[in-house]
Amino acid sequence: MFYNAPHKPQAKTASSLLDELAQSQPTSEAVIDVDKRWSYDELRRRSRSVAFGLWSLGVRPGDRVAILMGNRAEWLSSYFGILGMGATAVALNTWLTPYEQSYQLNHSRVTTLIMSARFRKRNLLVEFEEMRSIGLPRLMRLIVWGECSRLDYIPFDELSTRANTISESDKMTIWSIARPDDVACILYTSGSTAQPKGVPLQHWGLIENMWEIGERMHLTTEDRLWVGISLFWSFGCVNALFAVMTHGGTLVLQHHFEAGEALSLIEKERCSVFYGTPNMALELSRHPDKENRDLSALRTGAAIGTPEQMQMVVDLGAQEICNVYGLTEAYGNSAVTDSRAPVEYRLNASGEPLEGVEMKVLDLETGKPLPPGNLGEIALRGRLMPGYLDDPSTTKASMTMDGFLLTGDLGVLDEKGWIQFQGRKKELIKSGGINISPAEIETVLCQHNAVESAYVVGLPDTTLDQSVGAVLVPSDGNVVTETELKNFCRKYLAKYKIPHCYVFVSDDDLPLTSTGKLKRNRLIELFDSKFAG
Repeated sequence: MFYNAPHKPQAKTASSLLDELAQSQPTSEAVIDVDKRWSYDELRRRSRSVAFGLWSLGVRPGDRVAILMGNRAEWLSSYFGILGMGATAVALNTWLTPYEQSYQLNHSRVTTLIMSARFRKRNLLVEFEEMRSIGLPRLMRLIVWGECSRLDYIPFDELSTRANTISESDKMTIWSIARPDDVACILYTSGSTAQPKGVPLQHWGLIENMWEIGERMHLTTEDRLWVGISLFWSFGCVNALFAVMTHGGTLVLQHHFEAGEALSLIEKERCSVFYGTPNMALELSRHPDKENRDLSALRTGAAIGTPEQMQMVVDLGAQEICNVYGLTEAYGNSAVTDSRAPVEYRLNASGEPLEGVEMKVLDLETGKPLPPGNLGEIALRGRLMPGYLDDPSTTKASMTMDGFLLTGDLGVLDEKGWIQFQGRKKELIKSGGINISPAEIETVLCQHNAVESAYVVGLPDTTLDQSVGAVLVPSDGNVVTETELKNFCRKYLAKYKIPHCYVFVSDDDLPLTSTGKLKRNRLIELFDSKFAG
């Protein structure tokens, strides 16, 4: 089969990348969303319309504009419209509660929110009113895609009408205003802190880093990406999106992941690129329709997991799947296997660092670089965020004196210079491919009046890798049940963060050091006792 080998884009901003693609391949399909089939020229036209409509409403370069909707074509036109006029996009997680959403909207000082009226069975407008009751002092505008009767909300379609009020000379200025060093988007990631941290990412990095990822996958203009991973993750709107777009490929959107629909979509649209988590691959492989679907177009993509989990993706049909390593703070992936390397290598390690990325493994005690074959903390330098949003102390604590980011991940560099991810140094829980902060959940649990203290840990799970468990010390004279705690958590935490298993203990039962410090690595033994009993 003949493939059109792409050339490295000259563009250094999202808007200039879209211009470049609309000029070089205007009729090529950029986005497929059910019955919508947008060419690169059409995606550019619609994105510009959003940009000019936002400008007419008073949005200006550097303002933060949030997006809250499923994987729709309008998510992408909103995203590129925001980036195209020099504003910053804040990608909101559709799984979060109004309490969690309001924190991120306020922390990132969002002035404008673009959201769909509904997501799956949820009425997001009702949830928005709950956010507003919690408090959104900086939010000035709500733009709604979908049915909406409120006069104080702006219909999404009105953006194109407002765009017509902008002069052609002003349009030229607005669309070219973004610069490579401008912050394109802010994404939120969990860590050791009680609240998610805002990660700003710049235009240049979205293009430079993702071009290199696409090269490791040997992407071409003929490749078609199945987008079942949520766009609000860095794995979606940074990694997958720009890896494919810098190579002129096609995005095939699934509004939200469901295994049966995904199999049908991959077959129908002849998707060749798989981006997914291990639990998504497991659901696809176990689905009863799997044997009846033609997945022969699958070729490459990105995943991370154990050798057995990576083999599961290979067995789906993605014979050239790339094992990857990275984190949001480093533009998604920093090490990627070459898709044509021997499969036995790709199952076990995540490849060598990308061009422009330095990686080393540091001794856990001394912080000094270790030779190949030794376990230590992975540190990165090169393509990194400019620093956590409004958090210089956390930024400083995460960096070495010579400018390497301390990832908190454990790894080994093998004799080929490939990194083998070996787990987390910190207490972060990784469940179904999603990072979960124990501190965030502990803070919520301790708000319950029957809880004196709470300690959250990751428990082994054959499907998710880890599930969430909570060790609780009730306050004096109080009794609380698992059901009560789960119902309490639902108000403040997304479903995937709510603990599945609870152990109730006294202070005397907690594993402590001789100096009275908690031994977090031994908390899991309390669950073993529960199951054994």
